[in-house]
Amino acid sequence: MSVVPGRAALRVGPVSAPWRPRTVLVPLVTLGVLFLGVVVNCGRGDIDIPFGQVALALFGGGDEADRLVVTGLRLPRSATGALVGASLALAGAIIQGLGRNPLASPDILGITAGSGVGAVTVIVFGGAYGGVGGAVADVGIPVAAAVGGLLAAVAVYLLAVRRDLSGYRVLLVGVGVNAVLTSVLSWLLLKADIVDAGRALLWLNGSLNGASWDTARAPLWALVALLPVALALSFPFGALAFDDDTARGLGVRMNATRAVLLLTAVLLTAAATAAAGPIAFVALASPQLAVRLVRAGSPPLLASALVGAAVTVWADVLGRTAFGSVELPVGILTAALGAPYLLYLLVRSGRARTS
Repeated sequence: MSVVPGRAALRVGPVSAPWRPRTVLVPLVTLGVLFLGVVVNCGRGDIDIPFGQVALALFGGGDEADRLVVTGLRLPRSATGALVGASLALAGAIIQGLGRNPLASPDILGITAGSGVGAVTVIVFGGAYGGVGGAVADVGIPVAAAVGGLLAAVAVYLLAVRRDLSGYRVLLVGVGVNAVLTSVLSWLLLKADIVDAGRALLWLNGSLNGASWDTARAPLWALVALLPVALALSFPFGALAFDDDTARGLGVRMNATRAVLLLTAVLLTAAATAAAGPIAFVALASPQLAVRLVRAGSPPLLASALVGAAVTVWADVLGRTAFGSVELPVGILTAALGAPYLLYLLVRSGRARTS
């Protein structure tokens, strides 16, 4: 591997590619911020553990009691948060690239609500927390969330696409589909008994409370299977930022690429939603933060995933520690932080269209 003299490019044999230091530096720095968040989150609790001892316990050292508390009790929550945040942010980056719109995300387009309808249906009508349903909850809720998210995505796609894929048309149709699915969620909660309704409401707020290593399995396997697929499609994904004719001229198969990427985003959203509920605004804000950090034209996939993981873990830290004895679900914190950013994007988008 060598740097091409006089040009910002790398060459490996006959293959050369642009060399952008930020595409390497930003993920590394974000990974460090994420690790710091995990250390802080694992150290704070009823029994505070110094950060140095937490770091030793994470790498298998230190006192046995510290290792038990850190790796057995607290690390699963942080790991679940990181995996859920990475899955949502990666899904958001894909959807924003497909829609060519920074306002597009699984939250806005109804995909998260579709996953929620599927999961809450299992909770309300399937007895997912007890009896025979409790034995299959680990399978039933993720599958129902995946089916619900996929159906919502198909509905948005069919209603929005005519001759081409207009970003604002997708956004408006997605808002409508999201409103319909939110109404369905309200109806499901009214049909549920008080115990199931309370559990469903806690899940709908997006919470990492009670997360375990079993909880982390769905987003972990989703990322293991789908992150390589997304990265392998990074070139055609970048080409989607252009109009369809230009992308086809670059050799991109538009329909096949969009279908694979959309399915990837839906499955990532469904896995994350099944694990922790619909955590709001992570999928919307994280890709745009990554765009500004990397200074890229379209959402960078790997950087977006790492930013989403860091944002979710640090939001969980704030929810657990910033309000004394009151612990807020992580979804409330991300919504409180993400809503002003959504308003900023709306104002910025409106000014851009006016100019």
